[in-house]
Amino acid sequence: MEDSRIKFLQRLLETPSPSGFEEPVQVLVREELKENAAEVTTDVLGNVVGALNPGGSPRVLLAGHCDEVGLLVRHISDDGYIYFAPIGGMNNHMLVGHRVIIHNPAGPCLGVLGWHRPHSGGGDSGNKLPEIHEMWIDIGARDKEEALKRVTVGDPVTFAAGFERLGEDYANSPGFDDKMGVFIILEAFRLIAKERPKAAVFAVSTVQEEVGCRGATAVAFDLKPDVGVAVDVWGSSDIPGADKIRAGDLCLGKGPILYRGSSFNPVLARLLVETAESNQIPCQKTACAGDSGTDVSAIQVSRAGVATAVVSIAMRYGHGPFSVLSLSDLENTSRLLAAFVCRLEPQMSFIPM
Repeated sequence: MEDSRIKFLQRLLETPSPSGFEEPVQVLVREELKENAAEVTTDVLGNVVGALNPGGSPRVLLAGHCDEVGLLVRHISDDGYIYFAPIGGMNNHMLVGHRVIIHNPAGPCLGVLGWHRPHSGGGDSGNKLPEIHEMWIDIGARDKEEALKRVTVGDPVTFAAGFERLGEDYANSPGFDDKMGVFIILEAFRLIAKERPKAAVFAVSTVQEEVGCRGATAVAFDLKPDVGVAVDVWGSSDIPGADKIRAGDLCLGKGPILYRGSSFNPVLARLLVETAESNQIPCQKTACAGDSGTDVSAIQVSRAGVATAVVSIAMRYGHGPFSVLSLSDLENTSRLLAAFVCRLEPQMSFIPM
């Protein structure tokens, strides 16, 4: 991957975007889409849509959600400690001991997640993970009055860790889920724009996926797509102790993950595999019996129904401060999506037969 594209990915990742507070990262997305889109719009929820060949057929929605899990300031105690609620599916074992940033209109406020750890030496009570309501953020304030100069109830909170390379191909960062999906959509859109697709292509950076696929629900209703593809992450099984019988055999660096299952249109599933094989793009295959847990959950059942697929990236340590993935997987997924869209013809039927 070119250094300039990695730098743009880093900018996306290091721009905070907890669900409900996505506007800063969407500014970057809008500017990037303007390079290739015939039109760029933003709806009332904050979804950003770039359109290419809008009069074409079929109508294709490519979705990556820009929001990430985070925290929300709920209470400031008299002694200056900050109590919070999770935004999205945040596990408490991911929180303990980490540095965070509280995003206040007056400027970012650095804090440390604290909790009461017994030191009695009896049993293992000192090793028990605290509940969310038993943790707090320490910003170094002496009392509530001092804390209120830097923090307000309702401020969003994100992890303070940034983007870092791990060896030649791997990288770690909070927010990969799913700003890396937005990055892939933008890269695919850039590649598609160099061709002459027959399809109408809508690259969408959706909002509020982590709290119920709200952005995808609205944008699918508005755009009336024939085809909807979401790019998201999936837990890898290339870590110690992973149960491949339950999770499948999915690894970093072996290409995008393609699915079969109830959330995935079989015509699109076959076409994605054929596209990967004909373009010599490595891919991994898995099955998902139920809901995909992605924006496709909303897109698939919009209006009279949409032919949907999910293309995922294998990732380690999701919904935490140090998620790890392969940069070559991002590049290969962008290539796959671009080649897939360019194969679509106006008269194609996606009705399962």
